[in-house]
Order: sequence, then structure tokens, then C-alpha cells
Amino acid sequence: MNPTPKNPNEKKPGGFKPGNGFKFNHYWIYGILFIVFLALNFLPRSAGQSTNWNEVRDMIVKGDVKELKLINDRYLEVYLTNDAAGKKEYSKNKRKQDMFGQTEPNFSFEIEKGYFNAEVQDLKKEVQNPNQLVIKYESHSDIFGQLFQWIFFIAIFLIFWNLMFKRMGGGGGSSGGPNIFSIGRARAQVFDKDTKVNVSFKDVAGLEEAKEEVMEIVDFLKNPKKYTNLGGKIPKGALLVGPPGTGKTLLAKAVAGEAGVPFFSLSGSDFVEMFVGVGASRVRDLFKQAKEKAPAIIFIDEIDAIGRARGKNLVQSSNDERENTLNQLLAEMDGFGTDSGVIILAATNRADILDSALMRPGRFDRQISVDRPDIVGREQIFSVHLRPLTKLGTDVDAHKLALQTPGFAGAEIANVCNEAALIAARRNKELVEMADFQDAIDRVIGGLEKKNKIISPEEKKIVAYHEAGHAVAGWFLEFADPLLKVSIVPRGVAALGYAQYLPKEQYLYRTEQLLDSMCMTLGGRAAEQIFFEKVSTGAQNDLERITKLAYGMITHYGMSKKVGQVSFNDPTGEYGYQRPYSEKTAELIDEEVRSMIDEAYQRTIDLLTDKKKEVEAIAMELLTKEIIFKSDIERIIGARPYLEDEVSQQVSEMNQSRNKLNAPQEDAEADTADEVSTETVTEETTENIETTDTPDNNHEVSDSDFK
Repeated sequence: MNPTPKNPNEKKPGGFKPGNGFKFNHYWIYGILFIVFLALNFLPRSAGQSTNWNEVRDMIVKGDVKELKLINDRYLEVYLTNDAAGKKEYSKNKRKQDMFGQTEPNFSFEIEKGYFNAEVQDLKKEVQNPNQLVIKYESHSDIFGQLFQWIFFIAIFLIFWNLMFKRMGGGGGSSGGPNIFSIGRARAQVFDKDTKVNVSFKDVAGLEEAKEEVMEIVDFLKNPKKYTNLGGKIPKGALLVGPPGTGKTLLAKAVAGEAGVPFFSLSGSDFVEMFVGVGASRVRDLFKQAKEKAPAIIFIDEIDAIGRARGKNLVQSSNDERENTLNQLLAEMDGFGTDSGVIILAATNRADILDSALMRPGRFDRQISVDRPDIVGREQIFSVHLRPLTKLGTDVDAHKLALQTPGFAGAEIANVCNEAALIAARRNKELVEMADFQDAIDRVIGGLEKKNKIISPEEKKIVAYHEAGHAVAGWFLEFADPLLKVSIVPRGVAALGYAQYLPKEQYLYRTEQLLDSMCMTLGGRAAEQIFFEKVSTGAQNDLERITKLAYGMITHYGMSKKVGQVSFNDPTGEYGYQRPYSEKTAELIDEEVRSMIDEAYQRTIDLLTDKKKEVEAIAMELLTKEIIFKSDIERIIGARPYLEDEVSQQVSEMNQSRNKLNAPQEDAEADTADEVSTETVTEETTENIETTDTPDNNHEVSDSDFK
């Protein structure tokens, strides 16, 4: 029977592998330096038994001292005569030779030079033969001490250097080892055939047009002949542009999972470094690695970190590191020595500030818009995120959820689904039902409901009339968004109340629509003025919104007859800190803004004065129920005099089932901070909400200005 062969990779005791031999570790240098430090500090500088001057003085008077040596004006060495060395009292102090062959003194101690000289002069008067005493002054150089100082400071510098470059260059480069030379290497995460990515195009929903564009690039890598037979060339780059949370990075992950070629992923900030030339070096190393594995894809997330337009900075240094990095990127993407086989994918939500040379064809041949999904896209995204929720109620419908979430991006929809599951678990439910999703939508839009927040009856009444003013103003304005519900239950960080609207999915706004929106926003302030003849801080955010809207209408959209058909919009920052108009024009713009807001406010005052009974009835209903829906308002003041679209009617019908509930059953958190109401609204990406917030925090749920 043959013996079992030994595994050549089997470790031997001590952690060594056969064939590896001796391995040097740089930490040994630190250990050796530490031992030398201990040796030089704790070994005696001079030999001989320690004593003091009084004992030496007695020895000199007896005639037992042959020679005194003052070393470096500090250490005194005492040498006895041959006769004295034989005495019994000095038998333990015989002279020896040190490691360097020099004779050691019998005694030694530390003494000051001035004190020693004064004592010697007094001593010579007492000694019978002063000339027999030999006194020498010597200066010895401490070679080991000086050498140790140099070695110590050099070691400290090397340790600091090593640690610094470990932090700044650690993990970079293909070698993977943290060393001082890896700082200029690209720190991209590489996904290849050996790396499994669990995201595919099936996980990307609501982005059909963008997905088709990217899938074509992947298909070109898999079937190049299909395109090259017709003379086509693969795009060199594709730029994903869209608001935050729309799925740009998710689309790139799907490419990494589907492409079947090496995929290099990194962020634009990975090129930014404090040392000059490091960013450009990392760009060169990144493309070098990609070309070695071509065909390959490079994905740069948040490319605006290095791709900003050049020449826009007011303070220019002689060596702008960011511009050097951008120049190197431009050369690598489409320069004189550019080779094919590497495709660039990049993502940004600020395409307007990117350099024009970076955006041109030949570098980024395609600019793929990844916008917020429409109702069909939101339904598809809800279907994807509802898959992990294995226990759903029978009433959960992705289409109904899509109707209630206009303007939601993919990240917000994912958050709604997760919040719904958490709310159902908090209520100890076995299924996630539609009511949980509706409460989750309210929470994502307005924040956490705080039923235990202490509000005085007077403030609660002001909030009720404030929100009733918003509701009635929007109810009787033709172009205001349809109302869903009104609440005076505090939500979020500082909101004391809110009115929720369902905006239409439209891209163009007329002047009368914006003016109606302005009047609806001023409804809260107008109601306070009419019923209390005083105003509160509850309209602070209202005033911010209408001021932005008025300036936008006049300076961006040319909706003022006096200012004219001009637009001073500057998204690229071309004007810098200078205004592209004169002081006279600035005064005219201010006058037009005030005039527009004053006219809208007076129009709102007239409307609510005419509908004073309706405002008071809704306010009383709010003080009783705290939350009322569209059906309650129809019951109190009648149907809205203007027709609403089919979507808003469907959403209103879905919310009617919640009318029987007093409030969503979320956990409330107490907040005892003294707060005064201010006004906030939801973002244009979500359902419009009019909220009353605290002015101290200036917290905005969002901003629904027209863009």
C-alpha cells in the first residue's frame, strides 16, 4: 500500500510554506530600532561605582586619589593610586576594561563644572602636596547618542510616511497592496466573469427608453458582427442624466450583470486627491487596466466631481488639479492615441455644469435621459418592489399605488414599499395591506405623524383656519390642483398641519395656472387676516414659495409686460456673481414682483371674504376630526365647480375608504419643543402638500416651484 502523498500546500508549524524560505517583514526594523533605543538609554554612559564629592574629598585628603577626569564638564571620573587600590575598603572598586578595551574608573558621578572648580581650589589648601593630584578636563563625543538621534528621527519620519500612504493609497492599484507607490493607481472595483452581480435588466423597471439604449451597447459587445456588417461602430461613451433617485446607478449595475465583459466601477471623487498629478495618474492607470482587458466597460458615477466646465472658477491657481484630471480624461476618451475596445458609462444629475468638450460626440456619443417615471413606469416599479413582500393583502394594487404617487422616483417608491412593510409589522399584522401603503405614502411625503405633540387651543385654531383657507381657495380656483385631504395633525420635524393635493402630470404651465397656484398658496395668510385680523408666522414658507415663483415668472419665463420677453436664467453659472441686467432693470423686476404678489393676495382676500362661511365650516370640521378628506369637503360646501380629470377622481375614491378612520395608525413621537407654525409644501416630485411648520427650524417638506 503506497503512502498518501503529502499536500505541497500544507502549512508547517510556524506558518511557513515549503519553498517560500525566509520572508522579511518591515516591522522588524521598528523592533530593532526600539531595542537600540532601550540599550542606549539604559546602559551606563560611564563605568565605576557611583559616589559623591564628599567621599571623593576624603579620598583626596588621604592621598588615595591619583587622577580626576572631568568629562564634558559634567561627569567626574575618579582613579585611585595603586597603593590605595590594594586597600580593603576599595577592594570592590577595582578597575576593569569596558567593551571597547578602555580602562574604567574606580568611581564616577555627575557634578557641575563651577562647583567642582571651587571645591578643588579649597581642597588644594588642605592637601600637603597639591601637585600630586592630577586633574584633567576632557571632551568626549557621544557617537552613539548622536547616531541614535538621527536614527530615531528618520524612523519616526518613515513610520509617518508609511502610515500616510497606507491611508491615501491603500487598496489602490492592481497589486492590491497598500504602499507608497499605489497612490497614483486607479481604485476601481472590477466585475468580471468570476464576479457575480445579482442585478439584471429584469430588475430595472419604468425606464424603458433608457434601458433600450443601454441594452443596445450590451448587445453590441455580445454580437458585434450584427452591427459591424452594416458599417456601424459601437458608441464610445454614454452619459446617464437625470434627477437623484431615478435609477442611474441601478441601470449601470444591470449592465455589469448582463454585459459579460470586465466592468470597472468607481466614483468621480476617487480621482480627487491632495497631491498634484495624482488624479491624472489614476485616469491613465484606469484606462491602462481597461485596455489590457478589452473589451471592457468603465462606469464613473457622479462624473461632475471632475467634469465641471473649465474656466468657471473665479480663483484660478497656477496648477488646477481638477482641470488636469479632466484634461487627461478627455485625452484618454478621444485623443491622438486612443484605441477602441473601452466603453465609458457615466452618471450625473448636473449635466448643465459639465464641460462642453466632455459632452461632444466622440466622447459621450449618447446622452441618455433617466427621468422620473410616468404612471405606467411607476406601476412597473411598484411591481418590482412588491416582489420581495411575500405577504401582501388582496387589496394591494400596483396601479392604484401609482395613481397616488405622481412625481415619485424609483428610490422613493422603494422607500414607500419598505415603510409599508415596517408599518404592518409594527401593527402586528400578518399581511401588508393597502392602508399600510397609504400611510407609508403620507409618511414619505409629510414625515412621521406626531399625535402627542402638545399644541395650545389657540394655536390649533389658527392652524385650522390657516389650512381651511388653503382648502377653500384651491377649491374655488379653476387651475388649482385637486384637493385630497386636509390635516391639522403635526407631522415631520416641525409641520403642524398640511393640505394634500394631487398635481397633474404636465410639462407646460400657463400664466393663469401659476397665478391660481400663487393665490392658493396665499390662502392660509389671507384666512388668518380675515378671521383674526392678525397674521402669524405660519405663512413663512408660503411667502418663500410665492416669491420664488414670482421671480421665476418674471426673470425666467418672460411673463411680465413691463420687463418684457427676456430670460435671465443662468443654469451654467456663466454670469458668475454679476447680474446680466442693470440696476434700473433690477428695480423694475422688484416692483413687478411686489405688484404680482399684492394682486394675488388681494384676489385671495376677496375670494375668501366671499366664501367666509365655507372657510369657517371647514375649520370647525378640522377642529373636530383633525383630518378630513375630499368627500367631507363636498358634504360641507358642495361639489367643486370645476371638472377634475379621471385620475384625481380615482384617487379621491380610494381615499374615501380612509375617511372612516380618525387618523393613520402610525406610532407617534412626542415633541415638547415650543414651536410656532410656518408653511411648507411637498416637492414637485411628490403630491403637493401645504404644511404649517416652525419658523425656527425652517424645515421644508419640499418645494413645488414650477421649473
